[in-house]
Amino acid sequence: MKDRYDVIVVGAGAAGSMAAGQAAAHGASVLLLDKNARIGRKLMITGKGRCNVTNECGRDRFLEAVRRNPRFLYSAFDAFPPRAVMQFFEEQGVALKTERGARVFPVSDKAVDIVDALRRFLIRSGVELCQNRVVSLLTEADRVCGVITADGTSRKGDAVVLATGGLSYPLTGSTGDGYRLAESVGHTVLPTGPSLTALVTNEDWCGDLMGLSLKNVTLTLQKGKKTVFSELGELMFTHFGISGPLVLSASSYIDGDCADYCLSVDLKPGLDHAKLDARLLRDWEEIKNRTFSNSLGRLLPHSLIPVVVLLSGIDPKTQVNAVTREQRSRLVSLLKALPMTVRSLRPVEEAVVTRGGVKTAEVNPKTMESKIVKGLYFAGELLDLDAVTGGFNLQIAFSTGYLAGISAAARQDEN
Repeated sequence: MKDRYDVIVVGAGAAGSMAAGQAAAHGASVLLLDKNARIGRKLMITGKGRCNVTNECGRDRFLEAVRRNPRFLYSAFDAFPPRAVMQFFEEQGVALKTERGARVFPVSDKAVDIVDALRRFLIRSGVELCQNRVVSLLTEADRVCGVITADGTSRKGDAVVLATGGLSYPLTGSTGDGYRLAESVGHTVLPTGPSLTALVTNEDWCGDLMGLSLKNVTLTLQKGKKTVFSELGELMFTHFGISGPLVLSASSYIDGDCADYCLSVDLKPGLDHAKLDARLLRDWEEIKNRTFSNSLGRLLPHSLIPVVVLLSGIDPKTQVNAVTREQRSRLVSLLKALPMTVRSLRPVEEAVVTRGGVKTAEVNPKTMESKIVKGLYFAGELLDLDAVTGGFNLQIAFSTGYLAGISAAARQDEN
């Protein structure tokens, strides 16, 4: 192991691995430090093990998907956009495919292929990997000059890239080390919490539906009378409330007190109120003498029927030919907006990404370098950046990692 490196990267996740590899590919001597024996621990579980690598979209769509500080990412996105990310992995031998919503996955549907590609890139670029935890930064005057690891060893470096992730999925190594390191040299860390997480609801009946998945439904989140999120997709009921892709994205729009928000699910988004009413009448015409509780089998999943019957306020023993127009109208309204109330977000440890982090105003968006400490760079989830589901958060990691890596390498030319 060398006495000194041009660049030291802390954290071997998506952002850190990309930063280290790119810095080395641009001529720098690079040491990559991570507390885990294997790189990309969190990458291995993203996308349910399939790894949603990026989203094949343009800049406007990407920035629209970023929930916090999207303008900070202009330079990073332009430096390493989705097409460049896709080309990078294809050049590393990973065949990719684009699915619904422009989501990009490995053809193999195996996250390990993405991790292995990054590892090959690191090795080919000449990055030195070392398993160790960084406990503090070394600084002289107003610049960084290295790190100290858990075994007490000083590693000298002309530039340091912090890419340690956030607080989500701590078993993968994301335990907030980067926040402490950033604060130790004067950076502001904004309050952290869960983003892209499941929601705990107040309704007991959600738990009764545990395991039921609803596809092609529209989930709407409102704050007071204002709609803050509404999207078509899939959700799932759990023992505590609701989860699934729609719910994760909706959760990123909840700021402050959860009691200020309410949810509704349009169970039949393809039919407006009038068409759904006509559909009910057609169904019931064939089963005139059947009771209301036994009349919704063609319209709803079996386990959901008792809930809808209960919430409708219609006596379940009423024959459908005796259901009034007013009752039917209320039923249609219920099917178009099944109501739920949010009690809380699930803990940050269960979230896909962490909200909050290093204040972006203290980082140069054109280089990812600290405005406070020269030679210190940031990348990935450690920054106060997060987006909705669909590959956007990994794109943030790869773009900021790429820009931090090449900027740190370029600094060597200036020294």
